[in-house]
This record gives sequence, C-alpha cells and structure tokens, in this order.
Amino acid sequence: MDLQVVEQVARLDEWVAEGGVAVLSGAGLSTDSGIPDYRGPSGSARRTQPMTYQTFTGDPIARRRYWARSHLGWRTIGAARPNDGHRAVARLQEQGLLAGVVTQNVDGLHQAAGARDVIELHGNLARVVCLGCGELSGRAELEDRLTAANPGFAAVATTVNPDGDVELDDAEVAGFTVVDCLSCGGLLKPDVVYFGETVPPDRVSRAFGLVASARTLLVLGSSLTVMSGRRFVLRAARDGIRVAIVNRGVTRGEPYADLVVDAPLGIVLPHLAKPIPVPEPGTH
Repeated sequence: MDLQVVEQVARLDEWVAEGGVAVLSGAGLSTDSGIPDYRGPSGSARRTQPMTYQTFTGDPIARRRYWARSHLGWRTIGAARPNDGHRAVARLQEQGLLAGVVTQNVDGLHQAAGARDVIELHGNLARVVCLGCGELSGRAELEDRLTAANPGFAAVATTVNPDGDVELDDAEVAGFTVVDCLSCGGLLKPDVVYFGETVPPDRVSRAFGLVASARTLLVLGSSLTVMSGRRFVLRAARDGIRVAIVNRGVTRGEPYADLVVDAPLGIVLPHLAKPIPVPEPGTH
C-alpha cells in the first residue's frame, strides 16, 4: 500500500476500534472468492439484460433461458468459499465492533464465514421459492432435479455474473427442461430480488435501523450505482453518521463519504480485524 492508503487505513482503524460499525457490502467483496463483480476491476461488460420479475413470470421462453443459464452459474456461486475479507468482517463482529451487516450480495458468503444476523437485501441464491404456494426449498435439491431433467445439457459457461446468471447463446438453451414446485406445481424462482421487484419493506426498515444506530457506515466493495445500496449512504450522511468506503475504483458514494480507500479489500480488512491477544498463562 502507498503512503496515502496507509494513512487512510490507520484513520479507518481508529474509527472501527470505536465500535458501532454498520457494514454495507457489495459484489466487490466477493471477487477474491472467484465471483466477478459488475463494474469493478475484475468485472466484465454484461451483454445480457438482467432478468426482470415481469419477464420471468410472463415469458416461458425467457424463464427457460434463465434457468439454463442459472443452472450453469450455480456451479460457480455454489462452490465459492469465503475470502479474507468475509472472514475479517466476521471477526470484527465476533470482537463486538459491528452494529451489524447489510449485504447486497446473494452468495451467502458472509454467513459461511461466520457472520450472524446478516440482512440480505436482495435475498440468497441458495434458496428457492415457489410463486404459487410460497414454499422455500434448498438450491441443491433443485439442482439435482434440473440435472436429472436435462441429462444431455452440455453447455459451458464463460462469463458468470454476481447474480449467478451466465452468458449463453440461445441455441445452447433450446430444449432445456424447467421443473416446477413438487408441492403445488407452481413456478419456482430463486429467492432473490429481481429487477422490477422491490426489496421487502421490513428488510429495508431493518437496514435503515441498523444504519441509524451506527457510529460509522462502512461500505465494502460497492460502486453504489443503484439506489438500493446508495440510499443508506445518503441517510447516514444526512444524519451525520460517518461514512467510510473501501472499494476498487470510483463509487457514487464519494460525495457523501468522510473517507474513501481505493485499495484491495483482502488487504485492508484483515488489517482492521486484528486477532485478539491471548494472555500468557499466569498473567492478568
């Protein structure tokens, strides 16, 4: 790290040591786990449009295309493991320095690293919901069913997006078989918020409450391009709560931030979450 970043991290270290930190994380936190982000240095330009709720429910062909692509993408998302950044956040929580964690990610890696009571703004790809009866089930079960229903499906994913979608030509998804709810025959959907859906109000309310109770809002790996995450930065700035951002590249939260650190999260976060010293036997 250059001298400016070292000084910035030292300042951030002081803020974190005071406790009461609310974490807001984005896709940039998961890039070291092999999940590309949308807009950061490891991201790639997305050619396909994100799936909308209206298209998913109203267009059987688009729904088939989505499930074929997502079936491949899950191999990357489901196999991903927490990185040093996720583990550092969990350690900060264990040390009692966090007010809580809000994530825009749908990969479940905060929890896999040991974080508790994570507010998942956009849901979690590891869960599947039936739009007919509301039953929740595990993604692993659905993947087994999709594999059994599509024994000849041999497409290979090239680009995987943070939402588990991949890039595939239409010819490669022709004939893909979609499965429905075992309980009622209804449409199955990943338990995530699509474009065109709104984040459940109670989830948003909990996140705003967390920010309101914090001394510092610490944004990790988010460009804050969409209002879903940026609104918490705006609220913190309005209420006089310190805003610190650690991200690679420009973010739309910079005008509202008290501190912006442009550096790899996998280096900055472990520095903040230093191990708690263990007293030597016989010392007090």
